[in-house]
Amino acid sequence: MAFRDIRTIGDPVLRTLCEEITNIDDRVRALVADLVETVDAEGRAGLAANQIGVSLRAFSWNLDGEVGYVLNPRLVEVSEETQDGDEGCLSVPGLWFPARRAAYAKVEGIDLDGAPVTVEGEGIKARCLQHEVDHLDGKLYLDRLDRDVRKSAMRKVRELM
Repeated sequence: MAFRDIRTIGDPVLRTLCEEITNIDDRVRALVADLVETVDAEGRAGLAANQIGVSLRAFSWNLDGEVGYVLNPRLVEVSEETQDGDEGCLSVPGLWFPARRAAYAKVEGIDLDGAPVTVEGEGIKARCLQHEVDHLDGKLYLDRLDRDVRKSAMRKVRELM
């Protein structure tokens, strides 16, 4: 296990569509251990594999004392009801912007034994699930901001780079 450095905006790996995991081997087991260890720090809610430089479909979460992971996650259900709130990202450090997400989300995938996993939740957990699946699809939360907010956000991002 290793606590891994977080890739930040501008790194091309964050815009890469992550590949499905087809073989659960020692490399994938080490990746999960690194994801879990790296997300298990104060102020961290979720972490996608590409945020630590690995273009495989896996993420971990750390919410309300629960730390977990899922491989090959697919967002299979979201509510029509939405939630508004400030959203941030380890790959866009120090910046938070208002973002609208579904109030409920459900992700399906597998664990390290290949067994089916379902992760679902409302509120911050729903936001986290959507945010991390977006990462694995090569998207940042900035892409989902309303136009005026996004324009301001990108200006602030450029100032930090």
